[in-house]
Parts: sequence; structure tokens; C-alpha cells
Amino acid sequence: MNVAFFLTPKSEVVHLKEDMTLRQALEKMEYHRYQAVPIIDEAGKYIGVLTEGDVLWAMKRNPKLSFLDTEDIPLMEIPRYWTYRPVAVDESMDSLIQAAAVQSFIPVVDDGGYFIGIAKRSDILNYLYGHLQL
Repeated sequence: MNVAFFLTPKSEVVHLKEDMTLRQALEKMEYHRYQAVPIIDEAGKYIGVLTEGDVLWAMKRNPKLSFLDTEDIPLMEIPRYWTYRPVAVDESMDSLIQAAAVQSFIPVVDDGGYFIGIAKRSDILNYLYGHLQL
């Protein structure tokens, strides 16, 4: 068993580009109803994850910020408070399970740091539950 078994490929994963505005990111998150979305750079390398909490903390620090103002805020200016540690596609299952203990999804990268998809905690738990001997 390896990480690739649980991979949802990049082509099926909603993700943000580093050059987006905060408004574009918010609209994408709202449309797909996601609370956290991976961010990749222009080359396709994994940068991090934007969460709803990151946006809320940014609004708290800027109480005069309106939704229209978000058109002028680059996504990369929003501090991220949680680090979604990626795993390499060739890492051990132990690494994947450790990450799944604290993250709802785990970004998966190749050996060059390029984002290739995610492993969902729900898929990992369903697999493990299905293989329990009761």
C-alpha cells in the first residue's frame, strides 16, 4: 500500500493559483463549499492551503475591509495560520496516516515539490475501517 493508492489527482481537485485575488479565492471556495483549498504557484508547485479561518483572521485585523475591497488584495498577502504539510507520493503510509490525524486532506507532491493531488482523510479512514477484522 502506498500514498498513490489514496490519490485524488490534481485534475479533480479544486485549487487556487498564487496570483489570484482574495475575492477570486473566496468565490471559488463558496461555489465549491470548501473550507480549505490548496494553493499552487504558476509552475504547479505546492505553496500551502487557504482556510476560511485565515480569511476571518484577516478580516478581524482589517475591520473596515469590505467584500469589494477583496478584489484588490492579492491572495498571497493573507497570512496562513495552519500548515498543511504535504507528503511525497513515495513516502510511507506512516507519514500519510500521521498527517491525516491532524488534516482533513493531505496535499501530495512529487519529488520536485509539484502538486499532484490530495489524499482525503475520509478515504483513508474508510479503507482502514473496511479492513478491520471485527
